Amino acid sequence: IMEAACQCAKRGVEVHVKIMVPLVGHVNELTFVRERIESVAKAVLKEKGAKVDYKIGTMIEIPRAALTADEIAEKAEFFSFGTNDLTQTCFGYSRDDAEGKFLLRYVEDKILPENPFQTLDTGGVGKLVETACTLGRKARKNLELGICGEHGGDPQSVEFCHEVGLDYVSCSPFRVPVARLAAAQAVVKDKFVGSDSR
Repeated sequence: IMEAACQCAKRGVEVHVKIMVPLVGHVNELTFVRERIESVAKAVLKEKGAKVDYKIGTMIEIPRAALTADEIAEKAEFFSFGTNDLTQTCFGYSRDDAEGKFLLRYVEDKILPENPFQTLDTGGVGKLVETACTLGRKARKNLELGICGEHGGDPQSVEFCHEVGLDYVSCSPFRVPVARLAAAQAVVKDKFVGSDSR
């Protein structure tokens, strides 16, 4: 990644590299990996004689990471919530097993209001996201926050992301128009409700 970034920088392309470490459950894991990433990145930049802006962050996919986000934010410059995996680890469901065997029945029988892999479960998984946002930004005010996965293309989930202060959502290409519209509607709704309450 850094070699490619250096080549682009030398051609005059403005480059901002983000290196994301997945499945962190404890800050020590991120510290351990971050040291190795920085060592390699610095060596490549020195060898190539280039200057490239890069950030190191993590995917929040484990409930413990969300609950200790203040510690993790000391070592991460951004969080990307992997809400598919966070849903699996929060519910204790394997997505493949659940959707193929019992999850649709759970929705039909009103055991669950919606499929939590399609629409973010704001009462459980969402509380972990909100907690991580609050704790993370207490430790690092300029912490960049976002989600990646199919929830990023679901209008209800996008609205929730706006409400808790996420900076971006990411989703598969065919969902981008829906995500953009949902994000715009969330901002308009927020401004309308905010001005209406004054």
